[in-house]
Amino acid sequence: MTGVEKPMKSLANPDPVVLVDQPVPHVARLLINRPDKRNAIDFDVREQLTQRFIELLNDRTTRALVIGGVGGVFSAGGDVPSMRGLTEAQARERMQHIHVLCRLVATARFPVVSAMEGIAAGAVVGLALLGDVIVGGPGTRVMFPFLRLGLVPDWGQLLTLPRRVGIGPARRILTSGKTVDGEEAQRIGLLDALVPDDQVMDTAVLRASELARLPQVAFSRMKLRLNEVSGSLAEELAREENDQAVCLLGDEFKEGYAAFSEKRAPNFMDAGGNQ
Repeated sequence: MTGVEKPMKSLANPDPVVLVDQPVPHVARLLINRPDKRNAIDFDVREQLTQRFIELLNDRTTRALVIGGVGGVFSAGGDVPSMRGLTEAQARERMQHIHVLCRLVATARFPVVSAMEGIAAGAVVGLALLGDVIVGGPGTRVMFPFLRLGLVPDWGQLLTLPRRVGIGPARRILTSGKTVDGEEAQRIGLLDALVPDDQVMDTAVLRASELARLPQVAFSRMKLRLNEVSGSLAEELAREENDQAVCLLGDEFKEGYAAFSEKRAPNFMDAGGNQ
């Protein structure tokens, strides 16, 4: 068989295909580091993203995350040669491995901001759509190559893309195979912010720093409800009751109310956040 995905030999000292740093306080950054492959995502990248993500979730000082790539390129998407020659069992295992990371990003307790520099194709677009904020520039090139490869869109994109841009635009984008530039991406709602190309990463870090100041319990509960939409008004009101009962008794509301009463900005950094 050709190009069958395989686990890394060791996680104790893996090749640094994902770099981790902290550009500003309370904000972590994960950078895909395969410049020779335009940061294409293979098993090792997914595994290291997953492991680093779990570590950051367990680090209570991390209150927001930026995901990007090295060399001014987000990612060329999934590493296509590694997809060849799979058995059905291996194909399913591959998708299950992808879905671990998808669920982590979609349910993260902290905001996730994607710095969509340069090329953003396939898998990494799905990763960005599972997060909370996407920043790009005029030179950003968003690509959806799935049908051209004889594949259906994955990484949750048949749910997340229509939610972002609407079912009609999503259908046109996915079936045309055309590249979406940064200005068009912003016009249809795929980007949350369009800035000069050389400011994409800095803007993503700045936005993450702003989001890090949000109340984490309230944010994570809101994020879950937005990602998993209620099936009826009755269900939504029940979920609302549960969430607000927790929040009204929590430290974040105490700080929010104190700030409201004292006519100052709230400081949720020191307001607990473990409800």
